[in-house]
Amino acid sequence: MEATDDAESPTPISKDAEVTLKLGSTEDKREQYRLMRDAMEKRFIRVTRGSIVGGVRLGMFTAAFYSLQNLLVEQRGVHDVFNVVGASSATALAFGLILPGSLRWRARNMMLGSVLGAAFCFPLGWLHLKLIEKANEGNQAANENLDKRDIKSGVSAAIKRLESNLQK
Repeated sequence: MEATDDAESPTPISKDAEVTLKLGSTEDKREQYRLMRDAMEKRFIRVTRGSIVGGVRLGMFTAAFYSLQNLLVEQRGVHDVFNVVGASSATALAFGLILPGSLRWRARNMMLGSVLGAAFCFPLGWLHLKLIEKANEGNQAANENLDKRDIKSGVSAAIKRLESNLQK
């Protein structure tokens, strides 16, 4: 089948090809410039909109993951790899729910996301915690005078460390 200019064309014409066809239809340089400018503006808006939407989605996913991870740390009182696994599994489960599709398809995405989130994040969480331990080895040597029994975790611990460092 051959592509035609009709609206019922079976072969879709790309936007760049459409602009090229329109450019060849006129000899007026101003009209060609206007067509090219319009095409570039539309492409810029399309790319910008996609970037913003993608950034918002990534930000929501990241905020949900770290919020759940910090909630698990505070509730359990332990900072270990199972907090990372639980947060990743719950986040993937929640985002599987909001994907488009039927209820059965969403349930499948939720379960698959939950399992894959836990499977991928277990080794990554373990590696992350080992790197944090390695990085904090030097910090603990510098802050040996801090009373470890008083400091737990979270914002209050950061404030106490800051106060003790300022009092020196």
